[in-house]
Amino acid sequence: MTQLRAGLPSAPDTDRAQAPDPPVTLPSTRRCPLDPPPEYAVLRETCPVAPLKLTVGPGEGAGWLVTRLADVRSVLSDRRFSHRNELIGLPIPPPFPLTEYTPPPAAPGAFIKMDQPGHSRYRRLLTRRFTMRAIAELTPMITRLAEEHLDAMAGSGQPVDLVTAFAEPLTVRVMCEMLGVPDAVREPLARGLAVLSRMHYTVEELIGACTVIAEALQELVVAKRAEPGTDLLGELATGGELTDEEIVNIAWALLGGGFDTTANMLALGTFALLAHPEQLALLRARPELSDNAVEQLLRYLTISHLGASRAALADVELNGARIKSGDTVVLALPAANRDPEHFDAPDRLDITASAQGHVAFGHGEHQCIGQNLARSTLRIALPMLFDRFPGLRLATAVDEVPLRSDMLHYGVHELLVAWD
Repeated sequence: MTQLRAGLPSAPDTDRAQAPDPPVTLPSTRRCPLDPPPEYAVLRETCPVAPLKLTVGPGEGAGWLVTRLADVRSVLSDRRFSHRNELIGLPIPPPFPLTEYTPPPAAPGAFIKMDQPGHSRYRRLLTRRFTMRAIAELTPMITRLAEEHLDAMAGSGQPVDLVTAFAEPLTVRVMCEMLGVPDAVREPLARGLAVLSRMHYTVEELIGACTVIAEALQELVVAKRAEPGTDLLGELATGGELTDEEIVNIAWALLGGGFDTTANMLALGTFALLAHPEQLALLRARPELSDNAVEQLLRYLTISHLGASRAALADVELNGARIKSGDTVVLALPAANRDPEHFDAPDRLDITASAQGHVAFGHGEHQCIGQNLARSTLRIALPMLFDRFPGLRLATAVDEVPLRSDMLHYGVHELLVAWD
């Protein structure tokens, strides 16, 4: 993948003599498919808040790359850093060529790109459906769907692509069942959201994908107004607080996150366990470790490989760097989740070790609302997969697995597997 150069901001206001020269590159190239770029470890040690030139963005603000866990958690819990889309600059170019680009404000209902009070107004309408208790009630549904896809895998020829046979369809169906998206709408939604999950697409592809998603969700909301049912979208449609546009954008945010992230974690987690047979053997011998194994995989793999971004609303000092109001801060979540100041032997996958405090789902009030659903799906699906296929193995060499370095979330494009 072509590296995108990121330079020092003009007249940087920093006391750090160790500021990188030549400048940081984003996204950096991985040398191992399961490890973050090695540059992150160097920055974490020598320049944990590193100057970063924005490719494009609002105003004249500078950029910063943050690599230590304590600093990442500090920014994510500090309301002096905004999540508003229109304030945040981009560390990489937009996916299509533009001479000028201004990030748009969040649309009504698109709560993940809002600050308070808008963010909490929408989130409180959803929280009840995403509590641990509510998600636990979905266990029979998730188990049933996993069994159906594993049955289909068992009846197919070998090798099988785990991504398209299990990881993607399972997570799409789980999210759609929860929201109340009918079968006929799922495939066009998945196709459109797959386009938007790429780093690069044309203007025509963008317009086409957004049109398909918007029209499908609008028709769905109209149908829910008439026959709401007991699902999440039906509840929103009958609650009396939201317009059709707000419900469409809430659904878009939830489906966009749910389709892409959990599927990638399921496939990449399988890849990691197959590449670490001693850990897989331990998981099989001690099934009580499955919950901790999922947390370790979340920490160790951290599929949000471009991190999270915030815009400073005030001048803030962070670990010796003076961040000015208007600056964009990019939080390197994969680097933070390998921080040796917090995790023992962080570059080793050990399903018995503690992963407490990881930021795979973010941190603070914007922490992923779907984290309990993602955890539950992984905790159910991974053991079921390995129980059903005790002899599961990679059908290609490790270095032949195609990686999602070109996507907004890391993972594998394809994972060919076979079994005895």
